[in-house]
Amino acid sequence: MKISVSPLAAIFVASGMMVIAWAQSSSLPEPAREAGSSVTGAFEGWFKNPDGSFSLLLGYFNRNRDQEVDLPIGPNNRIEPGGPDRGQPTHFLPGRGWGLFAVKVPADFGDNKITWTLVANGKTTAIPASLKPDYEISPQIEAAVGNTPPVLRFEEKGGSVQGPQGLMTARSVKVGAPLTLTVWVSDDAKFTTSSGVKPATLGPPVTVRWVLYRGGPGSVKFANDRPDVEKIASEDPRLPFSGKATTTATFSAPGDYMLYVVANDYSGEGGRGFQCCWTNGHVKVSVQP
Repeated sequence: MKISVSPLAAIFVASGMMVIAWAQSSSLPEPAREAGSSVTGAFEGWFKNPDGSFSLLLGYFNRNRDQEVDLPIGPNNRIEPGGPDRGQPTHFLPGRGWGLFAVKVPADFGDNKITWTLVANGKTTAIPASLKPDYEISPQIEAAVGNTPPVLRFEEKGGSVQGPQGLMTARSVKVGAPLTLTVWVSDDAKFTTSSGVKPATLGPPVTVRWVLYRGGPGSVKFANDRPDVEKIASEDPRLPFSGKATTTATFSAPGDYMLYVVANDYSGEGGRGFQCCWTNGHVKVSVQP
C-alpha cells in the first residue's frame, strides 16, 4: 500500500533506520555533537516507474552539527550490489539531506535489497533499501489536494524533470572564475493544510537551494546558495507559477565536481515528512586550471 508519512512518523522512521545502522555496526546510538559523529544513509522509500522498474529513494543524516564530511566513493562510501558507485553523494552537510538521489532497480527486483555503507570519523553505518510494501511512497503527487513537485529546467526551453529522479547537465569553468548557474522552475502552487487555507505570511511557491554534492580537490563557494526565484510569465495554465533563479559558484582548485540543486514547493524541505513534493537536479562541473 502507499503511505503518506507525517512529520512525527518520519522522525520515527528515520530513527528506525538509525537503529538498523547501529545494530549492523555494533555501536550504540550517539548524541549529535560538533564533530566526530557518524553519517548515516536514510532510505526514504520506493516508487514504481512507468517502465515497470522501481526507484529506491535515498538521503542521509550527518549527525555532526558543524562538520562537513567528505567520503569518496570506495570502501568508506559504497552501495552494493552493483556499486560501489550508485550515484550517491560524497559531500555531506550537517543535518538531514532529504531524498537526494534514486537508485533504479529492475522490475524483477523482488525481495532483493541494496545496502549503503558509510564510514565517517571511524564509525560505520549500513542502511538497507528494498521493496518492502510499507515503504512505498508517492513522490510525484500528494494525494490530499493533488499537489505535484515543481518542474525544473537548466535551459529556458530545454529538457525538464519533475520529482526526485533528477536531471543532469554539465558545465565547465576556470579556477577562480564564477560559474553562472540558472534554473527555471514552474509549479502548480498548491498548498496542503488541514483547512486548505494558505497562511497569510506564505513565501514564494518555489524555493531553490544549491549545495556541493561531490567534491573535487578544492572547495566551492556560492554567491547565494538560496537565490531568490524571480517570477516570470507562465506558459502552462496547469502550472500558474513560473520563475527563474540565478547564482554563481566559484571553485578553488581544478578537478571534477558535482553540484546539487533542489526545488521545493510549499511543502518545504523533505515535504515536511510526507515524501512529496520536491525536484532534484545535478550539475557536473569540470574545473580547468
